[in-house]
Amino acid sequence: MSRTSAPRPSASPALDARVALLRQAAQAEPRLEGVLLYGSWTTGEADAYSDIEAYLFLGDGDAGTFDGPGFLRALGPLALAHTNQFGILAVVFADDLMRGEFHFEEAGAGIAAVEGWQGMVHLPDPDAAVLLDRTGRLTEAAARLTAPLAPEPVESAAHLTGELANWTLMLAHLLARREDARAHNLLHAMVAPLQLKLCRLLRGTTGHWLTPSRAAEQDLPTADLARYAATTAPLEATALRDAARASWQWSRELAAEAHGRWGTPVPDALHERIAGLLARD
Repeated sequence: MSRTSAPRPSASPALDARVALLRQAAQAEPRLEGVLLYGSWTTGEADAYSDIEAYLFLGDGDAGTFDGPGFLRALGPLALAHTNQFGILAVVFADDLMRGEFHFEEAGAGIAAVEGWQGMVHLPDPDAAVLLDRTGRLTEAAARLTAPLAPEPVESAAHLTGELANWTLMLAHLLARREDARAHNLLHAMVAPLQLKLCRLLRGTTGHWLTPSRAAEQDLPTADLARYAATTAPLEATALRDAARASWQWSRELAAEAHGRWGTPVPDALHERIAGLLARD
């Protein structure tokens, strides 16, 4: 059974056009069994700066020899094509600098794994996300991903509370060691996303759970955004230590709020000791 989905207009005509080209190229490539889009186009959030992201499922035995960049040139000239650190073919299209991420996998194991993405991938309209399905297996698997991401609050809050204590203790140790560059990176790359997740959990705005900074300006109250802003700092010793203290204070308040709502444990003695370390110059 060969199947292609109907076009789905978005707020990005350029992305719509590239999706249409991908659909056409996939239909013309007999080695492809299925193509599944993911990302902002599939959730209705695409704009002029959005990427194109897709899984391409090849007949078993073809994935290792398939010329991914050659196939993608049907979508436009490539300014860059390389396998990134996650093993994904990342490209940049030369005409408009649109980024693309493409997974090329064997159809047998790859499609079987799709239904296991529940809780990690949300496809509100799987019929639009499936660009090609020659057997019906991909459509069936994608149909299981329509439920929005909804983390279980008690377990998630307890996990995040523990993570924030663990990473903030490391932050305090790095600051004491005067590894400011490493501490700066840890504060912004590790601690801040965990805080935003716990904040989203408490505010009931978990639609962007996997990328908690996405659309934070629209999803979170102004007061929370101000607390987040206070946790950021330039790579300057005094500002960085002030931000670390503000970060830990916010983490503790979020953990206390979660405890009051769900009864999640808070290791108060440990929290006080971490605050003491951060209070040092």
